[in-house]
Amino acid sequence: MNESWSNRAILAPMEHLSAYTILFAVCGLIILSYLFSIINRITRVPSVLLLLGTGILLRYLSDTAGLPFYIPPTVVEFLGTIGLIMIVLEAGLDLNITKDRLPLIAKSFFSALIIFLISSIAVALILYWWLPGTPVINCLVYAIPLSIVSSAVVLPSVHHLEEDKKEFLVYEASFSDIIGIMVFNFFTEGSDIGFQEFAWFCGNVVVAIVLSVAVCFGMMWLLIKNKIEIKFFLSFAVLIVIYVGGKMMHLPSLITILMFGLVISNWRIIKWKPLKSYFSDENVESEVQLLKSITAESSFLIRTFFFVIFGFGIGLAYFQDIKVLELGSIIVAALMALRFVYLRVVHKYNLLPELFYFPRGLITILLFYKIPDWQRIEAFDQGVLFFVILATGFILMFGALLFKDRPVVIASGAERDDV
Repeated sequence: MNESWSNRAILAPMEHLSAYTILFAVCGLIILSYLFSIINRITRVPSVLLLLGTGILLRYLSDTAGLPFYIPPTVVEFLGTIGLIMIVLEAGLDLNITKDRLPLIAKSFFSALIIFLISSIAVALILYWWLPGTPVINCLVYAIPLSIVSSAVVLPSVHHLEEDKKEFLVYEASFSDIIGIMVFNFFTEGSDIGFQEFAWFCGNVVVAIVLSVAVCFGMMWLLIKNKIEIKFFLSFAVLIVIYVGGKMMHLPSLITILMFGLVISNWRIIKWKPLKSYFSDENVESEVQLLKSITAESSFLIRTFFFVIFGFGIGLAYFQDIKVLELGSIIVAALMALRFVYLRVVHKYNLLPELFYFPRGLITILLFYKIPDWQRIEAFDQGVLFFVILATGFILMFGALLFKDRPVVIASGAERDDV
């Protein structure tokens, strides 16, 4: 991120805040986020937009009151990194592999892969045209985060869809996250990009997959055979250590987290009897359900604070810059046009509401933080990032409002027809 935003974000001087004030603010945001989730189910307004709006409102109030709030960029990156791990784990736990689902999984995978690749190239060419003289690789590095569909936004926004549409969008967003992160890591790993570097990266992927096998069974022992009750957050801590350690060794460690989620959620399809006798289907299934619940709760918590903090960093002055609006609009229009072409012409898939479900969110923001200094484009205005995230969120909301499907179940258990 540019210095202008990094130096202007959240955190009031702690000496002016009591413990009760902090507790009230933190718990108040959690309650507000839960209410936003209910509003999302009733009105289909994405809860992420409401969280961003809350952050923007808090920024406006703090500016109006003349209260200086600051936060180190590392705090936002910390929340984003934890959120990234939770999203990948959640994606693995949600990908249920069955014979009848294989065609749908294949369709969603190729949709995520092809749309991501053509979107990255298109956005890179737009940036290269808009910012003449910028190295093409730098433009591509900026284009990759802008081309990733955010599962953190999609997952809470598909509850009203019929099952096949819901699964397609969840799988597509999950695959888009994983593919985008791996491609981004490849292009930002070093200054030299060639066949040798590609072969080395592929070798690292193989090593990560092999290590994943050992990690999976170690994690399963920790969850299933460990007699100590406190084990789920210990498991999360182990996954974070694996991720950080893998990054230090330049391994795509997110593959390990994804593989763990996939293996434990699809344990029933493994047929090796010695392993089944040690980890029975019943024991694994009971742990998976609890792990899914805790992962979802943790992801909810991280998303709440991340998007409120990020919204606080969005200055309304960005949207008074005509160049930000022009470039942001061109990028969003290109992303939607390419999605339309693939879904309608290539895939021959239904357009409603799939065409509108291409939001950008947590992964996009986090990867922008991770762009190396030597690949940064000084002329790129971060307001474009804000615009693309907000615009694609509003487009998702528009598509959700247009598409009428099954009734919504809210907290009380009552049902109502969506309008």
